[in-house]
Amino acid sequence: LIVQEIDMEAFSKRNGKLETIASQLKTLIIFFLESELHNHVTYLVDSLWDWSTNLLKDWEGMTALLLENADNQKEVLSDAQESALTEIIIATVREAAEGHPPVGRGGAKKILSTKEKKIQVEDSIQITEHFIVVLPQLLAKYSEDAEKLTNLLQIPQYFYLDLYSTGPLEKHLDALLREVKAIVMDHTDMDVLEACSRLYYILCNEELPIYNKAALARTELVDELVDQLNQLLGSFLSECSHPSTKSSTSQGEGPCADEEGIHCIYSTLRRITAFHNAHDLSKWNLYDKMSELLVFEMEHSCLPVQIILPALQCAYFALLWQLASVGKKPSSKENLFVLKTHLRHYCHICSCYFSHNNRDVREKAFMVLCDFLMIVSHQDTSDDGTLGLLEYFPSETLQSKMLLFIQDHIFTEEEDKAKDLAEEEDRNKDGQKLDILHMKRCLLAAYCKLIIHNVIEMTAAAEIYKHYMKSYNDFGDIIKETLSRTRHNDKIQSAKTLILCLQQLFQKHVESQDGGSTDSSSASFNHIKELARRFSLTFGWDQVKTRESVAMIHKEGIEFAFQGAAGMEGKCLPPNLNFLMILSEFSNKLLKPDKRLVYSYLLRYVPDPALSRADSWHSFGWYRTCLLASEEEGSSAASSLNEWAPVSVAKTPLKRKLSEGSLHKSDHTETTNRTSDIHYSAHLPSLAPRSRKRLKSHNSCLQEYPPLLTPANLKRKNSCQVIIKVEEIPSEDADVDVVGADQET
Repeated sequence: LIVQEIDMEAFSKRNGKLETIASQLKTLIIFFLESELHNHVTYLVDSLWDWSTNLLKDWEGMTALLLENADNQKEVLSDAQESALTEIIIATVREAAEGHPPVGRGGAKKILSTKEKKIQVEDSIQITEHFIVVLPQLLAKYSEDAEKLTNLLQIPQYFYLDLYSTGPLEKHLDALLREVKAIVMDHTDMDVLEACSRLYYILCNEELPIYNKAALARTELVDELVDQLNQLLGSFLSECSHPSTKSSTSQGEGPCADEEGIHCIYSTLRRITAFHNAHDLSKWNLYDKMSELLVFEMEHSCLPVQIILPALQCAYFALLWQLASVGKKPSSKENLFVLKTHLRHYCHICSCYFSHNNRDVREKAFMVLCDFLMIVSHQDTSDDGTLGLLEYFPSETLQSKMLLFIQDHIFTEEEDKAKDLAEEEDRNKDGQKLDILHMKRCLLAAYCKLIIHNVIEMTAAAEIYKHYMKSYNDFGDIIKETLSRTRHNDKIQSAKTLILCLQQLFQKHVESQDGGSTDSSSASFNHIKELARRFSLTFGWDQVKTRESVAMIHKEGIEFAFQGAAGMEGKCLPPNLNFLMILSEFSNKLLKPDKRLVYSYLLRYVPDPALSRADSWHSFGWYRTCLLASEEEGSSAASSLNEWAPVSVAKTPLKRKLSEGSLHKSDHTETTNRTSDIHYSAHLPSLAPRSRKRLKSHNSCLQEYPPLLTPANLKRKNSCQVIIKVEEIPSEDADVDVVGADQET
């Protein structure tokens, strides 16, 4: 659709406006409504902006179409056409005032030339002068239509508000404030209320000459709303506290007020909450009122859901504004102590609502608490340190409750919970499955954000990683991003969290087996092994960057595999020996010198080298083969195993005294055979030359990758564990590359 520019003066006029413009606008509206394209009118306007600028900037003609009362009913716009025209108006106003295309059109932000800036200023002045007069009329006409009001209330943000102070236009400010107040008192739609709140925020700029008048109108409106709320809550709580004085008409709903009273409280709370989002209403002391309401519900469980939800949100906004005021001006320690008490109390209230019988309340409490903890745990202490007194981190009890909530509401099937069956059926009937999934993703993302920013212990992520494969389609991107961010923050702790996840799954698998044995061919074991392979893929191809993380995984895995083997002296298998098969999935991420080092570390846990050849030790053999994959290294490993001094797990001393820069001589003597001569130098992974060619390649490899461990850094832990000290590689970049799922193929 290309609207051609026309000589406007060549056409007759009707009622002071051009017939052609009206016809073209109706054609554009019909095209927008009847086409099968997307409903984003912003992109339609942007497409036509250079072709028919005069049409799209004819705001006088557009508003005339909305305000006129045509004698011929065929010329009257339908409700859908009026809604489309209001969308076109706000899209054209935005394009003219901002001067650049919408998101997704064009690469970088457009740099305006001097001529374009001049046109932009002229358009903004034209928009202001026209809509200052017309906007109150439009708001009055569509005062009952929430969709149209939401669009029209966005126009003042593009005004030159200084023009309100000019003589003839000042009276229109009073008309605008009067219409907006009427809209607030009549509507409960949150989009409309938030649009009104933003409008008051724009008008109440202290630098504007109209600030005093706008601020006074806002104060009067909030005073009226708060007084109304106090009266409603007083009678409501009184009736709920003394149910005997109230007729028992509400069967099955507990002692609550009638539906009309509940609706009035609900409507007033929504209005106050919408305004508290953009305005500081601290002088009305709303937190105490909301806290009283929420505690009353915890004690009596009689409040309807439509009252609890805005109360939680309003209390949240009240505390945020108090925190913001503390940052702007100094406060006494007494005030800070009271505020910190409120912070802790609010966190406790939210955690109590995790077990509420309504799902929407539970989800709202969890989402608000996650956002609140993110703010209060990162208070700025750069100025005078007062905000540091308000810093708050969740306790272990609260962290446990939040983790349990995630497990129950995100990764547990809804149909397995009888208490949610009715709610789930209603949602499915309404076709809201995608909305349910969206809410779950929001809840999981909010929780993972706390882990990433160290508000919650990183080990809590182990419970989330367990579901990486089962819920990959729904939450795989969130889990993978969490893994990437935590690894970037702390490579060692992230590796420990990964291996902890696998260890917990392995222990659960062992407990589910009869007799506590481990069946390596079972489906659950193979699932753990596949999960380990998926985790291994996230390390990418740069083995140098991930060296420390992979080494820590092998260290923790080996210690876990031989956990509980102290004192057995080879009489029975270590209970977790089969975990080495799971650990082998990470062997291909080790550097060649580190493989030899990990293998030597593994041998320290073997009480008798001869036992490792038994069939019952097949997991050990599998892991050893993965570490020493090549035939040449395999033969060297065999000779090394023959010459390695038997290590008694129970009798080995706790510490070895090493001379500085050298290694003590081993108990066994070195042979002169070239193929089996192994000499442990100051760096444990270094091997004596088996051939000149082998010596050259091995030395070059060690020069490229500095030794990760040395014997001086290996200490026996509790007679069966060794601590690996990982050396930093100065040349390495601290960043971590994480590959996507496509690398799995």
